[in-house]
Amino acid sequence: MLTNSIARFILFSGMSPFLLSGCFDGSSSSSRQPDLELTSLSSAPDQVSGDDVLIGLEGDSATIAAERDNLELWLNDAKVSPEIREGRNGPEILVTGLSEGANRLELHHVEYGPLSDLTLDVHPITGPIFSGPQQYPFVCTVTTELGKQPIVDTGGNTGFPVMDGGDNQIGLSKDCSIDSYVTFVYRTTGDNWAPLPSDGTRPADMATTELTDGRIVDFVVRQERGTINRFIYSFATLASVGDEADDAATENWNGRLLFHFEGGVAIGHTQGSISGRALEAEVLKKGYAVIYSSGTRTNTHYNLQVGGETALMVKEHFIKRFGVPEYTVAIGGSGGGIQQYVYSQNHPDLLDAGVPQYSYPDMVTQIIHIGDCELLEYYMDVTDKDNAKWQTTRNRSWLVGLNATDAYADPFAGAKQMLGYSTAPGMTECIPAWRGLTPLVMNPLFGNARNQELMQPAGVMDGVQWTHYDDLRNIYGLDENGDPRTLFDNVGVQYGLGALRDSNISKAEFLKLNAQIGGWKQPSEMVQEGFPFVGSLADVQMDPSKFDPWSSRNMNLSPDGTLPAPRAEGDLLAIQAAYDSGMVFDGQLNMPVIDWRHYLEEVLDMHNSHQSFSVRQRIINKMGGAGNQVIWFTDTRPTDVSDPGEPEPREESNPTWAALDVLHEWLMNIRANPGQSIAENRPAAAVDTCYETDGTVIAAGEDVWNGILDAEAEGACTARFETYTTSRIVAGGPIEGSVFKCSLKPVAAALTDNTYGTVSFTDAEVVRLNEIFPDGVCDYSQPDQGRPAG
Repeated sequence: MLTNSIARFILFSGMSPFLLSGCFDGSSSSSRQPDLELTSLSSAPDQVSGDDVLIGLEGDSATIAAERDNLELWLNDAKVSPEIREGRNGPEILVTGLSEGANRLELHHVEYGPLSDLTLDVHPITGPIFSGPQQYPFVCTVTTELGKQPIVDTGGNTGFPVMDGGDNQIGLSKDCSIDSYVTFVYRTTGDNWAPLPSDGTRPADMATTELTDGRIVDFVVRQERGTINRFIYSFATLASVGDEADDAATENWNGRLLFHFEGGVAIGHTQGSISGRALEAEVLKKGYAVIYSSGTRTNTHYNLQVGGETALMVKEHFIKRFGVPEYTVAIGGSGGGIQQYVYSQNHPDLLDAGVPQYSYPDMVTQIIHIGDCELLEYYMDVTDKDNAKWQTTRNRSWLVGLNATDAYADPFAGAKQMLGYSTAPGMTECIPAWRGLTPLVMNPLFGNARNQELMQPAGVMDGVQWTHYDDLRNIYGLDENGDPRTLFDNVGVQYGLGALRDSNISKAEFLKLNAQIGGWKQPSEMVQEGFPFVGSLADVQMDPSKFDPWSSRNMNLSPDGTLPAPRAEGDLLAIQAAYDSGMVFDGQLNMPVIDWRHYLEEVLDMHNSHQSFSVRQRIINKMGGAGNQVIWFTDTRPTDVSDPGEPEPREESNPTWAALDVLHEWLMNIRANPGQSIAENRPAAAVDTCYETDGTVIAAGEDVWNGILDAEAEGACTARFETYTTSRIVAGGPIEGSVFKCSLKPVAAALTDNTYGTVSFTDAEVVRLNEIFPDGVCDYSQPDQGRPAG
């Protein structure tokens, strides 16, 4: 890579960059027109953002070297003198001066004329590129995250206030942009980050680190931060004492780029926050570069079309600054794992490998059983409160599918009993893990964004619809009333079907459950939540109706306890759009992954273990096999779950860093054997495995998870780690879970095709079944009604 001083000389002297010796070697022109092509290295040609692009030359390296004196670059009919640096795969040419819209870049030969051209579609660095109209109002957080004031970018009266450094407002910002800036930190011998002294001295407590090439260097990090696609980004790379802020040094970079994604659940309208994972010490110390964005955290938003666009743009600008990486690998948990699967499917060139941690296949699929949780909990606590079965915690799994245990007490058990509701000593996973997600995802009145109280004019945030559906309105579209189309659907779902077949509930209980379970109101009909989401216990004492941990005020319930309660109906256009847009991970995995999770079932954590196998089944369905995916579990169960007091978690090992080493070997195999598939290039260590808490291997091999997705005898890991289900699997659905709107079959067909196993119904019960399911019951042998054909 050229130093900045040489690059500046090139740019300001007007000298043709191709005359620089050291960039291309040799001097003779060939006797025939050279076969050279321009290629965009930093992004797809139609997805350039900002005012520059990194270009490469495709062609024989000897030809490139021989023609160095004869090549010129022309941008929009004007010759340019770009910065050139030597990259891993040949020259990397940074062309600046692009303008928004179509740009024409041409490679000319002084003798033969034009050799190649590229049309570059250039977009603003604030976005968007392909995600459609941006979300407004948009709340800035650079003030609280970085201590920076955003740039004034609007003459209107709507936006975030921009201050002059004191108490004086100088304007408003719509897009929350800041100028990028650089800071230097170092790792102390006590494993903390500290600011690097600005006088060039080396602190006495500075740690050193060993790079992947064996060199020992000072552990100094250059961190660049700014805004891309309106979100806050970070580039972190190893540096040296004395480096200048504008010096994008690469001497200590091992060429590997790590994209750190993060999870959470949020609805947008905010710039979001950044965490310490932007400075991931475990990989920085080996020489990896780490890139990060608040727009690739799902606790900022769950629009993975915007997230994918942001990821592409962040990587694009890293490449323009530092050069093309050897490869890009990702890590990230929960929503950070989802992003890896979804982005691999939607943007195959973004990532080369990944470590999805305690992941799910996608967010929109989770809405299905998230929405079921409170419907079923309300049914057991209130509608069927006199049924003693629901006062035994474990029995509640018969309906919700998820784990249930007495090891953790329901925090509202006392309030339920006082108000005359049913309860159990412990909880299902629905309560500690998923409670509150239904209003967060579905209720347009329940939500907020940090710093929103500062937005102008006053009340501008009052019109925000805080729903997942509105967050993705560009994808799901609007209905005839102008409201975002919705996905949640439970028409035809036979709740508790598995419990009926297993004789855990009676036919009468099954019929009552399905008659009275109901569904969710449309968001436009919802009202604000009650306690514990809004208000206080004092409010409940004055008005018991304010107690509503189930969000029941927003349910469609039976008007008289006899008439079947209306079910919720999802919009087919929205469901189709979820598939078409790639918001549903449909199993197309274009890279090797090691899917790791710590086993958390006993503590009722939302990251339930069946999700890894939901992903695997989708991959098998789509690709015919899941050789691209390896599943690792680590046992992190508390020391004593039999004590309902305070089970203590154990300190766990984290195999993520070992997984990165395995993926490195895997990627090197792929490079060495390009004619083989990803699966055929798997190294020996890339195999399904389960670990003890301390990292000791329990079992490893192709058969350790047998019995989950097949009828084989339980594998060693399957036997060790119980896998639970969901309400829809209990209702007869598949483990992959991606059935938003089930295909329907007549009740008469279900009565004769073994849907109910050995259970037989009387004529009166058949009449009641038809009253409850007038349109039929779910036929899970057929595809989702909204799944595109083919």
